Amino acid sequence: MRSRALIESLGRYANAAVEGLGRTGRFAADTGRAVVDVGTWAPVATFHARTLGVGSLPIASYIAMFTGVVLALLASYAFTRAVPLYFVGTLVQKTITMELAPVLTGLALAGRVGAKIAAELGTMKVTEQIDALETLTYDPFAYLVLPRVLAGTVMFPVVVGIAMVVGIGAGWLASVALLDLTTVEFFKGARLFFLGFDVEYGLVKSASFGAVVTFIGCREGMLARGGAEGVGQAATRTVVYSAVMILVLDAFWAVVWLLGRQT
Repeated sequence: MRSRALIESLGRYANAAVEGLGRTGRFAADTGRAVVDVGTWAPVATFHARTLGVGSLPIASYIAMFTGVVLALLASYAFTRAVPLYFVGTLVQKTITMELAPVLTGLALAGRVGAKIAAELGTMKVTEQIDALETLTYDPFAYLVLPRVLAGTVMFPVVVGIAMVVGIGAGWLASVALLDLTTVEFFKGARLFFLGFDVEYGLVKSASFGAVVTFIGCREGMLARGGAEGVGQAATRTVVYSAVMILVLDAFWAVVWLLGRQT
C-alpha cells in the first residue's frame, strides 16, 4: 500500500510538472506572437523601462556600495602579507563586475520587480480587468506582458552597470580610508587583469536575469486565482522561482561562456 501511494504521489507530481511546463511554453509562445503588435507594446514599454530602471537604482546602489566595502576588507584580510596589497583592487574589480553586481542586484530585483509585476497582474486577473482588456480587443500579452519583459531585459543591464561603478568606487574608498593602500595602488590592481569581457559577461548575465524575472512575474500574475490570497501566493512564487532561475542561469553562463574562453 505504501509503495502504491508513493507511486501515485510521484505520478501526480510528474503530471503537475509536465502541465506547468506546458503552460509555460504556451505563455512564452503567446508572448512571442505579441511582438508583431508594435503599436500596442511600444508606448507602454518605454514607461515600464523608465519606472523599472529609475526605481531600482537606489536598492542596487545600496547593495553594491556595501558589497564593495566588504570585499575590500575581506581581500586585505585574506591576503595578509603573502600577496601584494594592490591585488585588493583586482579582486574587487573582478568579483564586482563578473559576479556580485549582476547576481546580488538580480536577487534584490527579483523581490522588488518580480513580486510587483506578479501582484499587479494578479490583481488585474482576479478582478477581471484582463478580461475587460480582451473585450476591448487589446491583446493582454502585447499590452501587459511583452512591455514588462522587454523593459526588464533592457534595464537590468543598465542598473547593474551603475551598480558595478558604485561597487568598485566603494571598494576604492574603503581601501584608501581603512587600508594601507593608495589610490594609485588600488587602480593598479584593478587594471592589472581587467578585460572588456569582464563587463560584457556581467551585463549579458544581467540581461538574462531581467528577462527571466519579468517573465516569471508576468506568468504567475496572469495565472493567479482565488482573490487576495492567490495574488499573494503568485508574488511569493515569483520571488522563489526567480531566485532559483537566477542561480541556474549564473551557473549556465559560467559553464557555457567561461569554460569556452579557456579552451
